[in-house]
Amino acid sequence: MTDTINVGIIGAAGYTGGELIRILLNHPNANIAFAHSKSQAGRPVYATHTDLLGDTDLMFSGEETQTLLTSESLHVIFLCSGHGESKKFLETNEVPDAVKIIDLSTDFRDESASFVYGLPELQKDRIRKASRIANPGCFATSIELALLPLAQAGLLKDDVHVSAVTGSTGAGQSLSATTHFSWRNNNASIYKAFTHQHLTEIKMSVTKLQADFGQKINFIPYRGDFTRGIMANVYTPYGGSLEEAIDLYESYYGAHPFTHISIPAIDLKQVVNTNKCFIHLEKHEGQLLITSIIDNLTKGASGQAVQNMNLLFGLPEDSGLRLKAPAY
Repeated sequence: MTDTINVGIIGAAGYTGGELIRILLNHPNANIAFAHSKSQAGRPVYATHTDLLGDTDLMFSGEETQTLLTSESLHVIFLCSGHGESKKFLETNEVPDAVKIIDLSTDFRDESASFVYGLPELQKDRIRKASRIANPGCFATSIELALLPLAQAGLLKDDVHVSAVTGSTGAGQSLSATTHFSWRNNNASIYKAFTHQHLTEIKMSVTKLQADFGQKINFIPYRGDFTRGIMANVYTPYGGSLEEAIDLYESYYGAHPFTHISIPAIDLKQVVNTNKCFIHLEKHEGQLLITSIIDNLTKGASGQAVQNMNLLFGLPEDSGLRLKAPAY
C-alpha cells in the first residue's frame, strides 16, 4: 500500500476533472501533483471550479505533458478529456510503466490496449492487479448494477427494457443546443434511442457473467430538467418471487460498500453528490422492475475513478468517498 499517492489529472477543467479535484483534495492518501488544462493553463483552479476558493491554491498546469509524466514521484494519472482524446494522448505521450492510468472516456472500455473495465462490482480482483483502468460510463454503471445479480444467476432469459433519465452534466461542459438553460429548463427529451454508445459496454459486462445472454437490451435515454443524477428503470421477465429477487441482490452486493438495496421506493436526492448506487425492486405480473439510481458525476464518473484508484493502491475501497447527499 502506498502512503501518499501522487496524482496527475489531464483535462482538469471539465466536470469530471473538477469532481476529481474536489474528492482528491479531501482524500487522506492523495496528493494532486498537477491538474493539466490546455484552455485554463496558468490560472488558479478555483477560477474555473469556483466553489474551491479557499480550499486550494493549485494552478492549472500548461506545461508539456511529457515533462509532467516523467516526474519520479508520479503514481497515477486520470484522463478526463473528451471521448477520442485518450487514444490521441497515449499515442503522443509516453507514460512510464510505473505510472498507472485511469481513463474516464469511452476509448478503452472494450478492454483493448491492456485496459481493464473498472466496474468494481463486476471484477474487483482484476482491477486490483491492473495498471490501466477504463472507467465505466454513467448510464452503463446504473444499468449494469441493475442487471448483474440476474446475470450471475443466469436469469436473463428475455429482452431487457430500460428507460433512464440523466442530468445535464452528463453532456459535459461544452455548450450545445440541448445543454443551455433556456432549452433544458422545464423540458425533457429523448436522445439516442436504442443506439446509445453505452450499450456496448453494458452487453460486454452482462455476458461476462451470463455468457449465453443474446437477447436485446432496449434502452431509451432521456435528458432531464436537473443537473446531477441518473435514474434507470429496468424491467425484464422474472419467474421468482420478489423476496427471492431481494435475497439475490442483497447477496450479490453484500461485499460491495457502495451499492445498497432499498425496500422503500427511492429518489435521486438520496445519492446525488455521493458514490452510492441505490436499487429498489418490484414485481409486476411476471416482470421484475429494477430501479437503479446514481450520481452521474460521482459513481458514474469521478467517484468511481477514485474507487478504482483505491483498489489499485491497496487502500480501503471507500477511502475519501464517504460523501454526503443533499437528502432534501
